[in-house]
Amino acid sequence: MADGRLTAVTVLLACAALGYLLGSIPFGLVLTRMAGLGDIRKIGSGNIGATNVLRTGRKGLAAATLILDSGKGAIAALLALVLAGPEGAVLAGGGAMLGHTFPVWLGFKGGKGVATALGVLLAVAWPVGAIACLTWLAAAFLFRISSLSALTALGLSPAVAYLFGDLRVAALALFIAVLVYIRHAANIRRLLKGEEPRINVRKKAA
Repeated sequence: MADGRLTAVTVLLACAALGYLLGSIPFGLVLTRMAGLGDIRKIGSGNIGATNVLRTGRKGLAAATLILDSGKGAIAALLALVLAGPEGAVLAGGGAMLGHTFPVWLGFKGGKGVATALGVLLAVAWPVGAIACLTWLAAAFLFRISSLSALTALGLSPAVAYLFGDLRVAALALFIAVLVYIRHAANIRRLLKGEEPRINVRKKAA
């Protein structure tokens, strides 16, 4: 009996470790270096996520970074779901978020975690993830501020998960929200000062 519990704990820890390793792959940094653009950490905000990759002017690279960053979170959770069930998926999702925001390979200075968070939530509880995505879109349409949209969507996701009756997902969503808010500390300060840049939807003149 004790050996069985030990094995189960070992599997769950392995899921968390797998999530961290997948989450820590810095796709934004890898793609921009492969494209000959140098170190993305020395451009714009210094962040390794899709928003900063977009500042290079390479929309394709930014889209690829967005897809891969969200995909690694989803894949980590789905693999763990197969290996260890819902508990493993939750732990792997949390691990992926830790890996993305605090990757050991980059001195624990990673991305802000929004794309990875949405991928994780879509994988572990797609209705919660879908509502988070729709909330982001609605907030972006209303306020035209990307960071505020992310903070709103992920800040509400624990309550949404709780309303769906899944305490495990609610706990994961709360963990994700805390990480995202920590990584958005500078954005929050600018929001409070009214200095956060808005999403520019105007087309440049030909």
